[in-house]
Amino acid sequence: MKRIGAKQTTAFLGALAAALLLAGAAVADKEQIHLTAAGQKAARAAVMQRADLGGATGWTGGAKKPDLSAGTGCANFQPKQSDLVLIGAAETVFKHPGVEFDSEAQVLQTADMVRLDWRRTVLAPQVLPCLRSNLKQHLSASERLVSLGRIAFPSIATYTRAYRTTVDVTSASGTTRVFVDLVLLGRGSTEITLTTTAPMAAESAVRGAELRLARILVSRVTVTI
Repeated sequence: MKRIGAKQTTAFLGALAAALLLAGAAVADKEQIHLTAAGQKAARAAVMQRADLGGATGWTGGAKKPDLSAGTGCANFQPKQSDLVLIGAAETVFKHPGVEFDSEAQVLQTADMVRLDWRRTVLAPQVLPCLRSNLKQHLSASERLVSLGRIAFPSIATYTRAYRTTVDVTSASGTTRVFVDLVLLGRGSTEITLTTTAPMAAESAVRGAELRLARILVSRVTVTI
C-alpha cells in the first residue's frame, strides 16, 4: 500500500472535516442539546470500537469528544434545527498508516426528528454545492480536488446515503490520490456518520472494510429509547 505521510494526512483531514460538518446535526439554527444517560449509552454503542477492526496490529486511536458547535459554512444553506433535541453524541477515530476510520453517532429524542433532519440536510439540493465550496476554501496548495459526488452504497439502514471526495495530495516524493467516503446512516432515533480516508490504491480492500464496519454500527443501534 502506498502510504501518505502523517503531515499530509493531517492537513487533508482538517480541510475535509471543515467541509463535511453538515453530516451531523449541528448547524447554524442549532438543535437543542439535552444529553441523557440513555442517549449517551445509545450513541456510544453505535460508534466503532477497536475490536471491530479485528486482530490486525498497528491501529491507534479511540474515543474523542464530538464537535457539536459548528455550522455548514454555507450562507445559503442553513437548515432548520431548533425543533430537534439531541440526547446523545459519541465519536471514535482509528488510524493505520495511510488509512483512517472516523465514526460519529448522534441520538435524537425521537425517530421522527431523524426523519426531519435527514430531509432537511442530507436530501437538500444544497448539500453537494456546499461541500464543494467548503473543500475549495480549505484545501491547501498541495491538495487538488479531483471529484466529489454520490456513490452507490447498500441500503443497510432506514436511511442510507454515501458521498466520495477524491483529492490528489502532492509532496516531494510525488502525488498520491486519496479518497474520502462519507457514509450517512439513520435508524430509529440514531444518525451515524462513517468517514473513511485512504489511498485510492487501497480502495478495493478498504471499501470492503467500510461496508463491514457500517453494518456493525447499524446492528448496534437502539431503535427506541
